[in-house]
Amino acid sequence: MKVAIVAAQSENQVIGRGLEIPWKVKGEQALFKQITLHGTLIMGRKTYQSIGRPLPGRTTIVVSRDPDLAITGCETSTSLALAIASAIALAKPIFIAGGGELYRQALVIADDIHLTTIHTKVEGDILFPDVPDHFKLVEEKAFTSNINYTYRHFERT
Repeated sequence: MKVAIVAAQSENQVIGRGLEIPWKVKGEQALFKQITLHGTLIMGRKTYQSIGRPLPGRTTIVVSRDPDLAITGCETSTSLALAIASAIALAKPIFIAGGGELYRQALVIADDIHLTTIHTKVEGDILFPDVPDHFKLVEEKAFTSNINYTYRHFERT
């Protein structure tokens, strides 16, 4: 089963500011939905809190160091490895959806990266890591919106 990272970053690699995504871009969330629909989303607790609910049409697994964490409508896990094992058992595409620490851990095992770059620079405290050299760009598409953005799909070589 393939594991994919799906993320949006600013031009200066910011993905978040506290629990907020520091931009509102028309169409970008629809692209996220198109990529992840009918799959399993794995995300950290803070990323889940920033969204505030399970997303329709997807299974959500929230990773937290708190073994007692329970979230209605979601599965929980105490590590990325355990979350991936649970996701494999569901036999649906697996998407790592944030935050920064899970992205760093997932780069070691990910097969694909779906990375959207929002063409703005913003202040923030959570950054997306550099895409490692062992990933090759296989698709790129530019979008015009209230803030323009570019979607890039990378595959492990």
